[in-house]
Amino acid sequence: MISAFEWHRTGIEVAALGERIHPAYGVFAPTRDEYIDLVADAAWPEGVDRPLAFDLGTGTGVLAVLMARRGAREVVATDINPRAVRCAIDNADRLGVADRVRVEEADLWPAAPERADVVVCNPPWIPGRPTSALEQGIYDPKSDVLHRYLGELARHLTPNGEGWLILSDLAELLGLRTREEFLQRIADAGLTVAGIHETTPRHPRATDEADPLHAARARERTMLWRLAARRS
Repeated sequence: MISAFEWHRTGIEVAALGERIHPAYGVFAPTRDEYIDLVADAAWPEGVDRPLAFDLGTGTGVLAVLMARRGAREVVATDINPRAVRCAIDNADRLGVADRVRVEEADLWPAAPERADVVVCNPPWIPGRPTSALEQGIYDPKSDVLHRYLGELARHLTPNGEGWLILSDLAELLGLRTREEFLQRIADAGLTVAGIHETTPRHPRATDEADPLHAARARERTMLWRLAARRS
C-alpha cells in the first residue's frame, strides 16, 4: 500500500511519453514498459493518418495518452474498473490530451456502435482467476477477455482498420495456451495477421535465476499482433 501511494504521488516515468503516469491504488501500474514502446513504434494502418482509436482495458490510460500524443484524432478508452476510469481521466488531463481522450466505464467495448481505425487491447496475459481488482490486469479466467476481443474485433474495425493485440507468450511457455490454439481463434474470428512486432521483456524477473519461473521468463517475448478483418 505504501508503494502504491508513492507511485500515485510521484508517478512512473514512461520513456515513450517523456512524462510520468500516476497510477491510482488498485489500478495496474505500467512498470513493464516494453509493450508501450511497441505501440509507440508501430506505424498507423496504411492510408490512415489521424485515426479514431479504441484502447480497451485502459488501466492508467497510458496507451490512450500515447496514441493521442501520436496524432490520433480521438481515443475512446474503456475499463471495467471504476478506479481505472477515474485514473485514466486524471492522467489524460494531467498530460494535456483530455480533449482527445474519452474514457468510459465498460466491459471491453465502448457504448457507441462506431468503428475504429486502431483497436488496442493489452489483456491480462495469464489464464487464471483474479482475487482482487488489481489482479484483473494479470489474470483472465479461461482467457475470456482475449477470446471476446478476437471474436468481436472484425465488426468494430473500419475497412483499413487494425486490431493491435499486445500479448506475452508466457502463457504458451507455461503450457497454459498453445500457439496453434491462439492462431485458430484468430482464423475462426475472420481475422488475418497483418504483422507482428516483438520485444524482449526488461523487467528484473527476466534475469532472476531464483525465480521459480525463470526458465520460462528467460525465453518470454512480448508481441504486438496486428490483426485485420479477412476480406472475402
